[in-house]
Amino acid sequence: MDAIENGPFIPKCEKDGSFIEKPWSQWTDSKNKKAKFDCIAKNIITFALNSDEFFRISQCSLAKEMWDTLEVTHEGTNDVKRVRKHTLIQEYEMFRMLKGEPIAEVQKRFTHIINHLMSLGKTFDKEELNIKILKCLDRSWQPKVTTISESKDLTSLTTASLFGKLREHELEMNRLTVQESENKHVRSIALKATKHKSKQESSDESEEENLNLLSKKFSRFLKRNRNKEANKERYGNKKTSDFNSNNYT
Repeated sequence: MDAIENGPFIPKCEKDGSFIEKPWSQWTDSKNKKAKFDCIAKNIITFALNSDEFFRISQCSLAKEMWDTLEVTHEGTNDVKRVRKHTLIQEYEMFRMLKGEPIAEVQKRFTHIINHLMSLGKTFDKEELNIKILKCLDRSWQPKVTTISESKDLTSLTTASLFGKLREHELEMNRLTVQESENKHVRSIALKATKHKSKQESSDESEEENLNLLSKKFSRFLKRNRNKEANKERYGNKKTSDFNSNNYT
């Protein structure tokens, strides 16, 4: 880091009132070791980069040049940093939980914004972050928000612990939702079975009524035919009848 921040170390000596580079043969072991820091830093930076990033610094001869080039490329100039900081602050102030969004995704988005702001010099205390998290939740979380606000010390509670409490509550609510859904499904099946049974019983009763009605009609039919036979015999009609109730099934 010394070579990256201050440039390479070059031993110098005073001659004729000015400082010139000391001949290599006059370097001590400690100065020789310190002079190699720049080469070591360049090797570390080079091996840490992929091919695209390497081409950005391939023309740099010093570790400090490499570092400054990468810093400007990825973090931007001071003006760029200032614009990014204002943009992230606006995102932080407007941060809200999306409809149906799980707590894990809320934590991911929130942490992403906070980490970027802190890297740009923005500072937060625990209470401020915890209050922001609780206020960004939707109406369905209001009972849990009230419970945490009244029972926990928001000045000492970490954001990770707070999200852990919210995650625990979310799992419990999901369990209850699944249980209620299963109970509703069981009741629906029982209701369908009851309706089917009632319909079957109604159908059986209807068939029984139809059979009784048919039996009554057939009995009346047989009775009418018997009366006809009796009248014929009574008034001297000797013609035999082919009718026989035994022929009917």
